[in-house]
Amino acid sequence: MLFIFDWDGTLSDSKAKITKAMQLAAEDLGWVPLDDHLIHNIIGLGLPEAIHRLYPDVSVGDRQSLREAYATRFLMLDEARPSDFFPGVAETLYHLKGQGHTLTIATGKSRKGLDRIFGVLGLGDFFHATRCADETASKPDPLMLQELLSEFGVGPEDAVMIGDTEYDMEMAKNIAMPRIAVSYGAHHVDRLHAYEPVLCLDRFDELLAWERLR
Repeated sequence: MLFIFDWDGTLSDSKAKITKAMQLAAEDLGWVPLDDHLIHNIIGLGLPEAIHRLYPDVSVGDRQSLREAYATRFLMLDEARPSDFFPGVAETLYHLKGQGHTLTIATGKSRKGLDRIFGVLGLGDFFHATRCADETASKPDPLMLQELLSEFGVGPEDAVMIGDTEYDMEMAKNIAMPRIAVSYGAHHVDRLHAYEPVLCLDRFDELLAWERLR
């Protein structure tokens, strides 16, 4: 089976770091930082799309300046302490791979950002394929899912998207792909239920019970 995982908020406990980096970046530009919940709402989007939603009325140049400041701040915070996986993530991923499943990533991160994290964690060859927002379309456009389906020659019914935001759920629903929500990420679980996930995980390792029933 083709498993497609979001990264931030699903595998990686990085919500607080993303939020802090965006607030510090705004301060670097002399702007009033936004409240946490507003930043949580854009986690999962590609960075340009996220910044446009947060600051729709600023100029293109100012959004680019914020993008650069955010990248700098996030890197500083992440180098000081890389984000941990949520409980049960590593064990579950290794089990699924050992069972012969295809494991992939579909993320709003940039290619540079994801590759850097893979290097830190030693995961460069672990996942069978990855898609990042800056090399395809940002969520909730389903293009990254369609590309992964095409790469492995399977249909949506033989894949599942696991994510923590309504953007993950929406892009999967758009192509009738089964989807599994996690309740501990960036978006409140009530928002995810609106997209009719087949399952909602309170702990990541609960995915193993579902996998055994497939």
